[in-house]
Parts: sequence; C-alpha cells; structure tokens
Amino acid sequence: MASFPLSVNEKLIARSRTIGELLAPISPFDKKCGRENWTVAFAPDGSYFAWSQGHRIVKLVPWSQCLNNFSLHGTKNVANLNNSRLPRQDSDGGQKNKPREHIIDCGDIVWSLAFGSSVPEKQSRCVNIEWHRFKFGQDQLLLATGLSNGRVKIWDVYTEKLLLNLMDHAEVVRDLTFAPDGSLILVSSSRDKTLRVWDLKDDGNMIKVLRGHTNWVFGCAFSPDSSVLCSVGASKAVVAAILV
Repeated sequence: MASFPLSVNEKLIARSRTIGELLAPISPFDKKCGRENWTVAFAPDGSYFAWSQGHRIVKLVPWSQCLNNFSLHGTKNVANLNNSRLPRQDSDGGQKNKPREHIIDCGDIVWSLAFGSSVPEKQSRCVNIEWHRFKFGQDQLLLATGLSNGRVKIWDVYTEKLLLNLMDHAEVVRDLTFAPDGSLILVSSSRDKTLRVWDLKDDGNMIKVLRGHTNWVFGCAFSPDSSVLCSVGASKAVVAAILV
C-alpha cells in the first residue's frame, strides 16, 4: 500500500493532544454556573487562565498551577483545583500580586473575556489626566467581562474589585479585545450591530462608536501596531476601521 507525506495541517493535528480538562461545577439552585461555557482567555504574561463557568461566574486559575495539576492527575481529574489553592493575597505581605485561584461573580451571563495590562508611556487621549479616578500601574492586571445585558465590567484581577461598569450597548457583548500596545484601549463588539471603543485610562470614557455592520457583530481583532481594527459578524463580511 502506497504511503503519502502528511500535509502541514495533518502534521499539526497529529502533534496536538489533550493535556487536561476543566469542568464547571453543577449548580442547580442558584444557577450561577454549570451551563454552556462561552469564553476563555489567557493573561498577556501567562500568569492567569480565565473561563466562564456557564453563567455569571468567571474562574481565574494560575496557569502554572493548572499545568502542574494536569501533569500530576492527568486529563480527567482536574475539575476542581480547590485542594491546591495558592494563599490569599496579602496587601502587606509577600503574596501581593501573586497569582491565586479565585472566582468573580459578574451578575449576568458572561459571553466574552479579555485581559489587559498597562504600559506607562502610553497616556490617555484625554487632556485633563489629573482628574482621572484610576491610575493603572504597570503591574496591574485587568479583566474585562462582556455580559448578556450589554454591560462591560472591568475588574482588578488581583483584588477582585469592580473598577468600571461600562454601559452603552443595547444587546449582548459578544467579544472584547484590548489594543496590544498597552494603551488600555478596549473594543467591545455586540449584537446591537456596533463596536464601541473605550479608553480605560480615561476612566472608561467611550471615545468612538463603529457602525459598519448591518447585523450582529461576533468578533474583532487589532492589527499588531494597534492602528487597525477588523471585525466580523452575521453580515458575512470583514469590516476594517482605522483607529489612529
């Protein structure tokens, strides 16, 4: 029987393997989790992995700890990492900003997640920066959550504190993406046919509304230099916008 060389895609498929499985707990009474899992995200520095547990709950797991559990227990025995929790954050001790496992209750169904971190030299577009409520440090890690009610909530990952509650979308927020340049410019895409551009360094001020889609918007992505945003949706077209 003749043999043929594998294509590039076939080689990738042959090399890929499942290393682990995370399962959401069943929660029949409060219905905060245990349904379909809509979204996952990695922190830019690889410190955290976040996933929606099927409804209102987002679980954040230190990624190195997650990999260690996969290695120790295999793919099927890592549904809950509670038995190997890292110590809780101590603002005065050595555990400050050290990744630890925890959950965030977002108050509504979570459809989208995105991590963001600041680069100090990237200033807000707002002129009166001295009036800002928040000054994001380089070591601060943010998590944006897009919800079924159209809201985008911004959380401090280390303290679990809700920093901003962005309200302007009229429908489900399907996707979120931060500009890769560290400016903390966040773009949300929604079923209301729009994308909205938020400046988190200006206290979450909405700086632009993009209306090129004629139907639901499903996803968006920045170019590597953060100057162009491309988005897709139910209208079966890619829409590109220049943001600088």
